[in-house]
Amino acid sequence: MDSAVAPMTTPLMLTANNVTASATILIVDDVVDNIQVLTKFLRPEGYQIRKALSGLAALRSASQSPPELLLLDVNMPDMNGYEVCEQFKQDPNLKSIPIIFVSALNETENKVRGFELGGVDYISKPFQAAEVLARVHTHLQLYRLQQQTEQQTRLLLDKNNQLNQEISDRIRAEEKYRIIFESASEGIFQSTAAGQFITANPALADIYGYDSPDELIRMTTDIAKQIYVQPKRRLELIAYLNQYGKILDAVSEVYCKDKTRIWISENIREVKDSAGNFQYYEGTIQDVTERIQFENILKQERQRSEQLLLNVLPSSVAQRLKRKPDAIADSLDSASVLFADIVNFTPFAAKTDPKAVVTVLNDIFSAFDALVERYGLEKIKTVGDAYMVASGVSAPTENHLEAIAILALAMQEVMVPFLRPDGQPFKLRIGFHSGPVIAGVIGKKTFAFDLWGHTVNLASRMEETSLPGRIQVSADIHDQLHKKFRFERRGKLPIQGIGSLETYFLEGQIDEPT
Repeated sequence: MDSAVAPMTTPLMLTANNVTASATILIVDDVVDNIQVLTKFLRPEGYQIRKALSGLAALRSASQSPPELLLLDVNMPDMNGYEVCEQFKQDPNLKSIPIIFVSALNETENKVRGFELGGVDYISKPFQAAEVLARVHTHLQLYRLQQQTEQQTRLLLDKNNQLNQEISDRIRAEEKYRIIFESASEGIFQSTAAGQFITANPALADIYGYDSPDELIRMTTDIAKQIYVQPKRRLELIAYLNQYGKILDAVSEVYCKDKTRIWISENIREVKDSAGNFQYYEGTIQDVTERIQFENILKQERQRSEQLLLNVLPSSVAQRLKRKPDAIADSLDSASVLFADIVNFTPFAAKTDPKAVVTVLNDIFSAFDALVERYGLEKIKTVGDAYMVASGVSAPTENHLEAIAILALAMQEVMVPFLRPDGQPFKLRIGFHSGPVIAGVIGKKTFAFDLWGHTVNLASRMEETSLPGRIQVSADIHDQLHKKFRFERRGKLPIQGIGSLETYFLEGQIDEPT
């Protein structure tokens, strides 16, 4: 198994009709975990998954029942992915199956080698679900379209051959081509394998910001370096052209004459003579900058929406809600809940400018938020000047009670700098408890994550009956934490809805570092 992070490159976008979800995919990898990850991504999309742990097993499986796509690991012990690919391409029954290489090897040379052997694409490790699905989906589309349009392709090839024959009449053909060439709204070009323009029409010169096609041809001596923002982009396109003979809607970022950047979409094909010898590349170009900008805006808005959801809900809950927007309710055997309240904040708010009130409350709660994030806990909500935190609700945590106790002490510390207008410090009253809770999401339009149960009620009562600047807990919490924390016994208190209860004040940690 190899592992690497693939560098970001501009994807090759191919347009096609939707692929049916029942396609059969053979995953070949000697590491079971890699197969399981890919299966986890693909099976929910309706794909039929077959697995092989070696190249030999893959060949046997494909010979018995050919799949419609192969996800092939490069590094395997008995025969590597390139050798497996060569075997597939030598078999008349298997050679048309699209092969996507899977590897942490992300050098351009490795990609080119894969394409030269007949692979259609590369997926880099570690896997990204969106990339895997997009690449698999694209190449299954191409594979099925190739099958469905085989007869049409033959007709198109016959027509192209006929057109090439007609080009022998140079005067008539050149005149017809000149009219189309010069009046087209799309950029049209021909280029050599070495990377120079042979011809360019006025529309292409305009797209790149040149005064004329002659200027564009004269000044552009190396398309790879002078046109593409990523010089290796042309090498990638040529590798695809060598495989397919044509490319549709290849989107790339390019330089204009004044070095400004735009995005273009290219349709490119190889032109060969009657003997099959390469002559030149030709194609059309459109400026799709506005489309790309719009797609980027949509992407940013989607990320923003997801971040807003994460600001409202715990990460694990938000992910579950995105996958299945149904009611979420969990019964947790053990979690810790803390309530904190700013003492006498209501009278302060009544006498203070509203903006100043909000500013003070925001500064205090932002300091609490930073502590919650530092200790890996979950902020549940704020109500007025009250703050609620939980530990052990997003994922089972063995030391959730100890974590909530440390947070309570830290919250008291961060309150010290906050002063009232009269110079007196704000005081914080805190209470917490631990035990079973019910956690869930309520609401349809405005989601809210909340907790319920006896543990929540008792934590709230501990806060309500605590004293300013103190942290109050029950005897049960004292018994669980007294070996690591210092406590002061307060005595029995009447607790509403519960009865008389022995309580303690949390003072600090034992052997705290100085």
